[in-house]
Amino acid sequence: MKKLLSVLLMLALVLALVPAAIAEEEPITVSVFVGNPREQPTPDNKIFKKIEDELGIKFEFEFLAGDLDETLAIKIAGEDYADLMDGGNSADTLINAGALINLMDYISEEKTPNIWTHIQPYLGRLLYDDGSLYIIPNFGRNYNAQIQNYCNGPAFWIQKQVLEWAGYPQVKTLNEYFDLIERFIAENPTNEDGNPYTGFEILCDDWRSFCLRNPVQHLVGRPNDGDVLVDINDNYRVEAFVIQPYAKPYYAKLNEEFHKGIINKDTFVQNYDQYIAKLSSGTVLGMFDQYWDFQSATDALVTAGMDKYTYIGLPLVYDPEYVDGKEIEEHYLNGAVINVNRGYGISVNCPYPERMVQLFETLLSDEWQTILEWGIEGEDYYVEDGRFLRTDEQKKNSQSQPWKNANTAYALMDGLPKKQGTRDDGNAWEPGNQPELYFDLMSDYDKDFLKAYGYKVPADFFNPPIELAPYGEAWQIDYVNEPDVSIAETDFVTTQMKYLPEIIMCDPAEIDGKWDEFVQAVEDIPISTFIDYMQEQVLKLVEKANGN
Repeated sequence: MKKLLSVLLMLALVLALVPAAIAEEEPITVSVFVGNPREQPTPDNKIFKKIEDELGIKFEFEFLAGDLDETLAIKIAGEDYADLMDGGNSADTLINAGALINLMDYISEEKTPNIWTHIQPYLGRLLYDDGSLYIIPNFGRNYNAQIQNYCNGPAFWIQKQVLEWAGYPQVKTLNEYFDLIERFIAENPTNEDGNPYTGFEILCDDWRSFCLRNPVQHLVGRPNDGDVLVDINDNYRVEAFVIQPYAKPYYAKLNEEFHKGIINKDTFVQNYDQYIAKLSSGTVLGMFDQYWDFQSATDALVTAGMDKYTYIGLPLVYDPEYVDGKEIEEHYLNGAVINVNRGYGISVNCPYPERMVQLFETLLSDEWQTILEWGIEGEDYYVEDGRFLRTDEQKKNSQSQPWKNANTAYALMDGLPKKQGTRDDGNAWEPGNQPELYFDLMSDYDKDFLKAYGYKVPADFFNPPIELAPYGEAWQIDYVNEPDVSIAETDFVTTQMKYLPEIIMCDPAEIDGKWDEFVQAVEDIPISTFIDYMQEQVLKLVEKANGN
C-alpha cells in the first residue's frame, strides 16, 4: 500500500508539472522593434515559418520610421517597449532608462553554452562594473579567422563608373578625389536619362551626421574612434579632432567644392530616406559614409542592373600640403571590433525573458546559424567536397531584395548575435565571405572593374586591418549614466551641426572667422567635460586589457 501511495504521489507531481512545461512551449508571438528602416518580410517567409514550426515563435516587426532618438524618447516616456528592442546606435538610452533586463541573470556556461562561448572572451569589455549585460553584440564576434573582403565601415566612396571613365587611376588623397569628380562632372553633367549628377553628398540627419563630423580622423591616418582621436603613440592621449588645426583644411576644401557646385545646399537638410533615394537613383558620384549605412542603396542599384553606379570605397588621406608636408599612411580598416551594446536587448515588458534568451541560445547553434546565414541546403546552397557553394540562380536570388524578404530572416538576423569568420570545417559563416563565392557573386561589371586594378576583392583598395587598440574603438564608450558628460557630448554634436554647414557654405573670405567662432563655441561647452571623461575611460580600458 505504501508503495502504491508513493507511485500515486509521484504521478500527481508529474501531472502537476505538465501544464507548466506545456505552457513554456506554447506558441507565442514576439514583438520586435528595429532601430533602422527595413522592409517587412513576406507573410509566407520560409525561414520565419521554419522558426514558427520548430520553435513555436512568430515575430511582429516594427521598423524605424523617422528620427531614432525621438522615437526612442517617446517609447521610453510611455514605457512602450517591444519584447525585443534594437535601439541601433542609441541603445545606450534604453539601457539608461531601465528598459532592458540584465541578461546575465539567465546566462551561464551550463544553461547557455552557445551564448557563453560567444561572449566569454569579451566579458571584460561587455560587462558593466556591476557585472550586468543588456545586449549580446550583433557583430564583431569572429570564430577562427577574420575575413576582410570589403570595407563595411567608413571610407570616401565613389561611383565605379567615374574610375572607369578616368582609366582606373589610384586615388589616394583628398585633392585627387575631388579633382576626379570635378573632371567627370564637367564632361558628364547628366546621366544617360538626362538627370544631373551631384558630385558629393553629406548626410547630416540625426545620429548619422557622422558623415559630416568624422572624416578628419581618417584623413590623418586613424581608424574610427567616433567623436575623438586617440593618439596611441602619446600615452593614448584623447582630443576632439574636429576643432584641431588639422581639421580646418577638410572643411575649407568642402567650402571650395560647394562654391564650384559639386556640393548642393540641400544636402544639409535632407533626411536619411531622401539621401538613400538619391544614391539609389545613381545620380550621386561620391560621399563619405559607412558601407552598412547605405547598403540598401547598393542593393537597389544592383537589383536594377545599375552596377556601374555602385560605389567603391577609397581610403583617402590628406595631401602633404595640409599636414606640414608629412606623408600619411591610411588605417581605415581596424582589427575585429565587438559591437558593444548593439543588437537586441530583452525589454522589461517581455513576459518570457528566459524563453527569449533560449531563443538566442538556439539560434547560435551551428545548425541554426547555417540556416540563418546560408538558408536551406538544396534550395539556397549545395555542398560539394565539404564546401558550401551556390548555383548561378542561387547567387542571383541572394542579391535580390524581394527574394530576401520572402526567403531569409534578414529582418531579424541583423540584430541577433551571430558567428562571423570561419566555421571549424573551413567554410565561411557568411556566404558573402566564402572564397569560392565572393568573386562569383559579383556582376560581370564588378569582376572586370577589379581585374582592371589587378585586385581580387574591394578590400584590396585598403591597407590590411591594423591591430585593434587595447581600448577597442572609443565610440563604444558609454556615458549615458554621466549626465554632465552626456550634455557636453550632445552640445558638442549640436555645435558641429550648427557651424560646420555654415563654414562649408560661407563666403571663402569668411572661413577664418567662422572657424575661429566654431572652435570657441566648442571650447565654451565646455568640451573638456567630455574629453576628460573619454580620456579616463580609454586609460581604464587599456589597463583592463593589459591585466592591471
